[in-house]
Amino acid sequence: METSSTLHIVESLTRAIVEHRLHPGTKLAEQKLADHFGVSRTLVRQALFQLSQNRLIRLEPARGAFVATPSVQEAQQVFAVRRMLEVEMTRAFVKTVTNAKIKALREHVAQEKLAVSNEDVAGRTELLGDFHVRMAELMGNQVLAELLRELISRCALITLMYQSNQAAEHSNDEHADIVKALAARDEELAVRLMNEHLLHVEENLTFDRKVPTNDISMALS
Repeated sequence: METSSTLHIVESLTRAIVEHRLHPGTKLAEQKLADHFGVSRTLVRQALFQLSQNRLIRLEPARGAFVATPSVQEAQQVFAVRRMLEVEMTRAFVKTVTNAKIKALREHVAQEKLAVSNEDVAGRTELLGDFHVRMAELMGNQVLAELLRELISRCALITLMYQSNQAAEHSNDEHADIVKALAARDEELAVRLMNEHLLHVEENLTFDRKVPTNDISMALS
């Protein structure tokens, strides 16, 4: 029961942030949330901790929890670093490609497609980001996988909030094309597609946001 309550709080707050109903920087008062969901502050605290792990909120000692406020500039810097890393990762992947690795990537792309068609915003964001981490894992490079996971989680809120359904579908198609090029062991094509894909993801983030609210009860209703 406790787990399902925590999950419900996490999902409700995620949806309110993603759908621009909660403003970046909004303070998430534990008691207010406990009253709203009819649960203990302990369960609220667990949910807030989970959301902080996903970087959707930040926890500040002695101040409490706030909706994260990633900047557009931070997103641009993260994408610049990702292009540097992932272009070289793609080159290296082609050199060590196997049928088993291609099968694993194809399965991942199929899961993405399902999340996109179901309009599962949080799920598709996670899967679309994980595709890149998966490539590093399949190469057996845990350091690269951890670095990418960290970079992608820094972008997660920005992508969640600013990526449209159409852009997510486009990302999934581009992943499928990258896998085709990798399967064909076409290094130059795979590298070009990866670079273009990361540029497209960044270009397709729309920063003209609706004005959200600071009122938690209104945002969650």
